[in-house]
Amino acid sequence: MLSRRVLVASRFLRAARAPHLRFPSPVIQQFRCYADSIVKVPQMAESISEGTLKQWSKQIGDYIDVSVNAPEAGTIKEFLANEEDTVIVGQDLVRLELGSAPEGESKEKASTEPKEPATSEQPISSDPDPKDKSESSPAPLPAKAPEPKKDSPPPKQTETKTSESKPSSAPVLGSREERRNTAASLTTFNEVDMSSLMEFRKLYKDDVLKKTGVKLGFMSAFSRACVLAMRDIPAINASIEGPNGGDTIVYRDYVDISVAVATEKGLVTPVVRNTETMDLVGIEKSIADLGKKARDNKLTIEDMAGGTFTISNGGVFGSLMGTPIINLPQTAVLGLHAIKDKPVVVNGQIIIRPMMYLALTYDHRLLDGREAVQFLVKVKEYIEDPRRMLL
Repeated sequence: MLSRRVLVASRFLRAARAPHLRFPSPVIQQFRCYADSIVKVPQMAESISEGTLKQWSKQIGDYIDVSVNAPEAGTIKEFLANEEDTVIVGQDLVRLELGSAPEGESKEKASTEPKEPATSEQPISSDPDPKDKSESSPAPLPAKAPEPKKDSPPPKQTETKTSESKPSSAPVLGSREERRNTAASLTTFNEVDMSSLMEFRKLYKDDVLKKTGVKLGFMSAFSRACVLAMRDIPAINASIEGPNGGDTIVYRDYVDISVAVATEKGLVTPVVRNTETMDLVGIEKSIADLGKKARDNKLTIEDMAGGTFTISNGGVFGSLMGTPIINLPQTAVLGLHAIKDKPVVVNGQIIIRPMMYLALTYDHRLLDGREAVQFLVKVKEYIEDPRRMLL
């Protein structure tokens, strides 16, 4: 799996079109003193930890509502990031003054709301390098520039911050800047005989399809095998989280598997939630549903966020061997590869068997090589004898 960066759209700061509640008592309206709240960069897809802020669709002094992705209703007081800045998940974006909309603000906002959403927000792009894309094909500008509000000063301070806050791309001579790695990644390999699983699928795929409408594949078996192997090696399903590379180990009693799905716009990783509670048919159905949403461009950020372990199947494209990349803050990712007939020795005899290479990339800060190898061996044993998954 490849890490990606996105262009973060500011749709969560879009004003809601629903009417706001008003208090009839003039005494209540005289006291509008509210605490401030900070809006942060939302959680994005698993392999996405930063992005580029393309455009603010609202200005300082505008009112935004909780009915969209703003965490609370309030009035914008200050932008804490500038357009074209690179932002990371959890970074402060906007300072809000909490409270209801000022009197008459709702009607005014509703009348000035643009009819075409394309001019008020930019799409989220899965381009791996947004900087290159912006240079070759700049984003279209709105047809009509928004007029500044009379009661709010023009954002001159924001424009000056943009030139000052952007770091230099080249290192400065004598600079003492430090860079830290967020994972110590290693990969271990193994080889699995797919004969038993292929025979199992051949015997039951027609009955399963007839009764449930689900096509029985290999991903569900590998997902189930990983869940069972995690019972003995729970650190596989853990993560290191916290500031400055992380200082807290998080262990989980649930397994949310991110499944890599290739689409016309690139690789995405929708998440199968609570995989530990599902059987093979349930897992296969969830994967099929997410795959359809991906192909129909209907996946949401929530569909791709929060996975605890990832399975990437490069074998569908013919990949014989590769090293997958960890979906941080996850600890490990399992890579599946193409099935090839190979001569192997079984009980002292050379036999042709369908073989697949497995690759497990893991974070050495949390997993030792012994644990990683043991996990991969357990997955291999479950796949080579699927009956073990029923014990």
